[in-house]
Amino acid sequence: MSSVMSGAAGALENLQPTEVARQCEVAYRKIAIRLIPFLVFLFILAWIDRVNVGFAKLQMLQDLQFSEAVYGFGAGIFFLGYFLFEVPSNLLLEKIGARKTLARITILWGLASMAMIFVKTPMQFYALRFLLGVFEAGFFPGVVLYLTYWFPAARRARINGLFMTSFAIAGVIGGPLAGFIMTTMDGVDGLANWQWLFVLEGIPSVLAGIAVMMYLPEKPANARWLSDAEKQLVTRTIEAENRDPAKHSTLKAAFANSRVWICAAIYFCVVSGNATIAFWSPSIIKELGVQGNLQIGLVSAIPFIAGTIAMVLNGIHSDRSGERRMHCAMATLLAAVGLTLTGLWLHSAMLALVALTLASIGILAAFPVFWSLPSAFLAGTAAAGGIALINSIGNLAGFVAPYMIGWFKTNTGQLSSGLYFVAFLEACATVLVLAAIRGRAAVVR
Repeated sequence: MSSVMSGAAGALENLQPTEVARQCEVAYRKIAIRLIPFLVFLFILAWIDRVNVGFAKLQMLQDLQFSEAVYGFGAGIFFLGYFLFEVPSNLLLEKIGARKTLARITILWGLASMAMIFVKTPMQFYALRFLLGVFEAGFFPGVVLYLTYWFPAARRARINGLFMTSFAIAGVIGGPLAGFIMTTMDGVDGLANWQWLFVLEGIPSVLAGIAVMMYLPEKPANARWLSDAEKQLVTRTIEAENRDPAKHSTLKAAFANSRVWICAAIYFCVVSGNATIAFWSPSIIKELGVQGNLQIGLVSAIPFIAGTIAMVLNGIHSDRSGERRMHCAMATLLAAVGLTLTGLWLHSAMLALVALTLASIGILAAFPVFWSLPSAFLAGTAAAGGIALINSIGNLAGFVAPYMIGWFKTNTGQLSSGLYFVAFLEACATVLVLAAIRGRAAVVR
């Protein structure tokens, strides 16, 4: 293999720059076509299994006599397990590879989701939601790290955007699917509709975990569908970037870098909005007067459809312009405005839905550009640990935001106060991006 790769390297040296650029485009197109749809499919399953509790809530709380505060704490405690095991999981991925790590994660979260049918008490609810977070920990940052093995920095915003459409696609698919299951399966074989929801949406994850081992290549050198020249071209590009002396490559350097902690704070604020639309959109839409589980599911897909389009377009435009900072800041500002208007307009179904859609556009459009920021100054072990650290701390907002909204709803009877709280966090993200993101992370050429 080494002699073949050496021959490919020699052939590349004799190519004109225009031909090298053409081969790059062909290679990256192949990689995107082979990897992104499969990774999107995996994350759709993860996201559905993570947030389907928001639809189960429509009936589960009444059946089990849980309060809104119990639901908010249970929805959010997922992220505590996620936080504790995020960094170890990503460091393990770097050691044993993506296939084993992602397969283990996918199978275990599917089993944990299916086990939700046995919940009877708040403590059981909390325990299984915590375990779901433990098992899923490392999937998202693992994929972000995995994509850095294949794509150079200048291409990552659009690639991240394509992968992160899974957030939005899961919302588009998950809402109507959950509504359909809960409408048609109630009482079948003695199970409640929310119990069927957890079972039927957990099984595909277990099967997908098995498929990971058979389908996913570790790195470009292992991709049978790339030519030897393409493998060499992609590998050399990534290795050259990782040798950049301006990048940190050790775990200690990543943890000591103030930019990593600033990125974690920004991501905390961004995720607060994402957790809000994920866990509370069904309740918000129900509060607007929409009746029936299927109808709620269909209406809840609207903000996610708009967010999907915005996510892709923002990532593409950021790569083409080479600008990161304003693309991220303007998205979080729109999220803050949208959430504020949603709270103000809860009395009007149409206006509130428009505002919720604006919020979703801003929240989802921020993700792909944000994740191009840390990879601009991290490589190797620093990238594995730093990306996981940012994601784990940021995802604590997934605990804080749902819990605080549930707390506000229980104590005030209004959703609007909780929405204002999350809008404030999105505004903080805007300020942090504008004030702290400078230099290489702000512009990529």
